[in-house]
Amino acid sequence: MAVAVEPSPVQEPSAAAGRLSLSELEQYLARAADLLRGSIDQADFKAYIFPLMFFKRISDVYMEEFDQALEESGGDYEFAAFAENHRFAIPDGNQWDDVRGHAENIGTALQTAFREIEKANPETLYGIFGNASWTNRDKLPDRKLADLIEHFSTRTLSNDAVPPDVFGNAYEYLIKRFADQSNKKAGEYYTPRSVVGLLINILDPQEGESVYDPACGTGGMLIEVIEHVKAAGGSPKTLWGKLYGQERVLATSAIARMNLLLHGIEDFKIVREDTLRNPAFYTGNHLARFDCVVANPPFSLKNWGETEWGSDRWGRNTLGGVPPKGYADWAWVEHMLTSARPGSGRVAVVLPQGALFRQGAETRIRTHILGADVVDAVIGLAPNLFYGTGLAACVLILRLGKPAKQRGKVLFINGEKLFKRGRNQNTLEPEHAQQLLDAYRSYVEIDGLAHVATLDEIAGNDHNLNIPLYVAPANTGEKLTLADALANLDAAHANTSKTRAALEAELAKWGLGQQSGREMSA
Repeated sequence: MAVAVEPSPVQEPSAAAGRLSLSELEQYLARAADLLRGSIDQADFKAYIFPLMFFKRISDVYMEEFDQALEESGGDYEFAAFAENHRFAIPDGNQWDDVRGHAENIGTALQTAFREIEKANPETLYGIFGNASWTNRDKLPDRKLADLIEHFSTRTLSNDAVPPDVFGNAYEYLIKRFADQSNKKAGEYYTPRSVVGLLINILDPQEGESVYDPACGTGGMLIEVIEHVKAAGGSPKTLWGKLYGQERVLATSAIARMNLLLHGIEDFKIVREDTLRNPAFYTGNHLARFDCVVANPPFSLKNWGETEWGSDRWGRNTLGGVPPKGYADWAWVEHMLTSARPGSGRVAVVLPQGALFRQGAETRIRTHILGADVVDAVIGLAPNLFYGTGLAACVLILRLGKPAKQRGKVLFINGEKLFKRGRNQNTLEPEHAQQLLDAYRSYVEIDGLAHVATLDEIAGNDHNLNIPLYVAPANTGEKLTLADALANLDAAHANTSKTRAALEAELAKWGLGQQSGREMSA
């Protein structure tokens, strides 16, 4: 418990006045990230900025709670320090202002404060500050850390200044900003919000239902569940204690926990562990069962544990056998199906489209799962929507208890043309996501977009789920004439000749023209 001492102000008076708008908060957090440039690789920004931001937030909220309790008790400092008055315990000497008072060895002071706070809150904050190298002075000299701390100190991050919903939205903004900057590595932890929204809208979680994400990344799916229930007029508090996630990477699992806490979600369970090798949620010899299971797991994960899967204690391998060593995609499906509540569980999982048609062991698994009549829909997405891969992905929807009219059938939706082209990455715009959702909900034939196939039809294709087998994209009516094709070819040749001439002219300046010409002709 913190010692009852009179708190000193954390911010300058001018910074504490009024609430921060979302745009102001986003700019403030973006500026903090900019201060790290040149010291830390952009892909690692999140491991430093998020812990600092979280530390500042809980410190300011602690002081806010302290002041409120002080006022209620008529100035009783000992009462104001009681644990019952605080969401989190912050031991004496480990507040933000205490670390701010250090002029040197700031990294050590930060690391000490983080560990002491974690130890004081073992059920909620253990390991939440991650394992970043705060004491590495080559990367983070005292001057750099002091600049960061002074920047964060310019604003009050109490609940009154920044309500949880605003803070949560700003946190999501920063996650996306880091994802945009690191791109390839971002695929390990971030799913585009439009895709997340599509999956959650399809599953349609209700008040009081349990939701599990076995590859939760930064927690975006679980946050979207809260927003979905809220938008439907439900109470998010009915989901407290019913949100579960598992994530293998320590720093990412910590960010996910911060994400939910900063959104004001007080009761959830996110565990850092390898889901396929060591699932975290079980009772006795059975995996825990959930109403909704949703994930965007890593595509075609290699060396995922197929040897142990052959004798899996949880029985996941009984759903068609063991997936190949180099492709864990169907292992995730088997795990998620085993984790779904019998009779009513719903599953939504993002997969690479190759998982729909690869042969061998994966054909056997598809055959088994199709035979169980739990495949509800296969939705093809446009290429290059996800960070780190230009491949087209798909969404597989499974239901353990299909409506009568959908039994013995699978809906195929071809969304390969539903996207907005970007310079580095395409995006699934809200209108595209809505079109896919409408097609799923209608569950009828739509020319060029959707086809309802029977299980016999799929069996006739050797249980191949490749979407173009069932629904080709609509013909737009645009045709390339022979004259147009020849004109395009002539233009391409002309452009090639022009480029080569420019190159040879440049080389000639260095006396390399003839030699280069012979080499290029060889």
